Amino acid sequence: MLQNWACIIAHLKIAFCPVTAHFLRTPLLSAGPAGYRDKEMHKVLIVDDSKLARMVMASAFRRIRPGWTLLEATSAADALQAISRGTVEIALIDFNMPDVDGLELVSQIRVAQPKMPIAVVSANVQDEIIGRARELNAAFIAKPLTDEALGAFLSGAALRLKTQAS
Repeated sequence: MLQNWACIIAHLKIAFCPVTAHFLRTPLLSAGPAGYRDKEMHKVLIVDDSKLARMVMASAFRRIRPGWTLLEATSAADALQAISRGTVEIALIDFNMPDVDGLELVSQIRVAQPKMPIAVVSANVQDEIIGRARELNAAFIAKPLTDEALGAFLSGAALRLKTQAS
């Protein structure tokens, strides 16, 4: 029975968005600009001290949302500086960073950007971390990052931004 639902969901291109807790009927994955149509172009910030992790996230991001703008930061200070310029709309933040952990960074961002869609990305999948992320109105995405998880978050984030704008 569950497999039948999975097939129906895949066929209809429906995904569950953990940010909004809704099912979305949208093409999450695409082969590129020809396969994906998006009227809104958003600016997304990836914050991770690991160059390899940023490369993995950037690669998945470009497959899913090739028309969106991607910015990168290697530290909390760089991230806050990018956000203070007012150009960032969505953030993907690593939990384990040397200067400030990802949840503390989310807390600092919330002061200036209380409604910004944010996901904490970590291989450290613990109920306490997930719960703290939710308390800060942030999604949690487990590493290793999958296109499906990132696509669901980005779809929910775009919907949230569209709803806020109207």
